[in-house]
Amino acid sequence: MSENHHVLLLDFTDGAACRAAFDEAAHLPGLRQSAIVEREADGTLDFPASQVRGAGAPTVGAGVAGGLAGLLGGPIGVLLGWVAGTALGNAAETWRDKEGGAGLIVLSEEVEDGHCMLVLDVVESSPDPADALAARHGTTLRRLPAAELAARVKAARRAAEEA
Repeated sequence: MSENHHVLLLDFTDGAACRAAFDEAAHLPGLRQSAIVEREADGTLDFPASQVRGAGAPTVGAGVAGGLAGLLGGPIGVLLGWVAGTALGNAAETWRDKEGGAGLIVLSEEVEDGHCMLVLDVVESSPDPADALAARHGTTLRRLPAAELAARVKAARRAAEEA
């Protein structure tokens, strides 16, 4: 069975229904990140909820690995290895969060006034769980290949730099 990395977009007119779907989506197989993008009737944009599966794990893991590598240098080596590993892990998480935020900003232009959009970053082995989630919440689901969103973010960055 092949896996496909998609960004799933679910449109809602009811904020409470969107939040309920957000809570339920936390259990989707292959979910990496999720967020709600909300546009008020006056056009004001808000990001009321988001989550990243495994947040903190790269920072902790890299810190532990650095500390273990530092064992050769004694107590000071452990400390320096832990600090260096933690800094590298945190840098990786910061980059991931920055990229995720840029993706939400690009997608926010698709949210109509008075609507909410549930955005799910998922590596799917089957479309069935996400399709069932959309059906249970009475909304449509649109799949966007993650590579396509990455290209849109890159183009937006380039346009911003040229402006």
